[in-house]
Amino acid sequence: MTFEEILKDIKARKFQPVYFLHGEEPFFTDQLEAAIIAHALPEAERGFNQTILYGKDVEAIGLLDSLRRYPMMSERQVLILREAQDMKGFSELIGYMENPMPSTVFVVCYKHKKYDMGSKMGKVLKAKTLVFESKKLYDNQVPDWIAAYAKSSKMGLEPAAAQLLAEYLGADLGKIVNELDKLALNLPTGTLITVHHVQEYVGISKEYNIYELQKALAMRDKAKLARIEQYFSANIRKNPLIMTISSLYSFFSKVYMLHFLGGKPEHEIVKALELRSEWFLKEYKIGLQHYTLPQIIKIIELLKVYDLRSKGVDTDTTNTGEAELMKELFWKIIH
Repeated sequence: MTFEEILKDIKARKFQPVYFLHGEEPFFTDQLEAAIIAHALPEAERGFNQTILYGKDVEAIGLLDSLRRYPMMSERQVLILREAQDMKGFSELIGYMENPMPSTVFVVCYKHKKYDMGSKMGKVLKAKTLVFESKKLYDNQVPDWIAAYAKSSKMGLEPAAAQLLAEYLGADLGKIVNELDKLALNLPTGTLITVHHVQEYVGISKEYNIYELQKALAMRDKAKLARIEQYFSANIRKNPLIMTISSLYSFFSKVYMLHFLGGKPEHEIVKALELRSEWFLKEYKIGLQHYTLPQIIKIIELLKVYDLRSKGVDTDTTNTGEAELMKELFWKIIH
């Protein structure tokens, strides 16, 4: 079942005896857990029939006792196991997973990594429980996800605003939702959220952000690039080199692809580059005008090298700070 299908059933009070929620993206797991808490029991019944435990604090024998008890004056009890990846002896629950109590809703939150579904326990989970893998989004999926979330929250959002949020916040969905909720609180209902709103309320500099950096590099605007580099260096925690390199790699990879798409209709190019609309093509076309194919190949190779250097892989440069590496990288890209 998809996230949306599971959520719909929960809101309709159609519950499964066991939910096994695992995967690298904590956002979807947290959302499903919160929905079960909100809908499985009336607030007055939660004191007796809702239990929240943490993996590092529980043992299988005690947990099994709790799972098998009957609810008190209620249709069901809810037991949530958070941070299940920290539980010793989790596999000892296999017998319960094969034959769960129908009056217990057991929610297992196995976060930040994927469970081995090929293991003995994994096969039982797939056969007997509702399993949902919470996957991280790819970078190119994030703007569409932002737009969909905004729409579901009755917010209008310009494509450029969604792109800027994705570039600035990356794929951290929890952080993205916090910022979108902040925009919803600060703007009148029905406001179309623009790049200006994002810059003002999310705290992104109007002149010095990853979006403007890409423009400056695309146009080979040395003066603007120098100003952005100085700002990024002074605010390196807000603009970490690894995130900057990831965004630039995505940008120049698309410029590289554009070299081979000449002459095709714009709608085909948009589809090939996985862009949200033709509006976003203009920056890549500017890059195409200012960089030859060999130069683009060299830039992509540079980004790979500096990605490794930023992670300390090159032992000769482990003492070089992020700001210095960033300055070097920008200089080499445009020269």
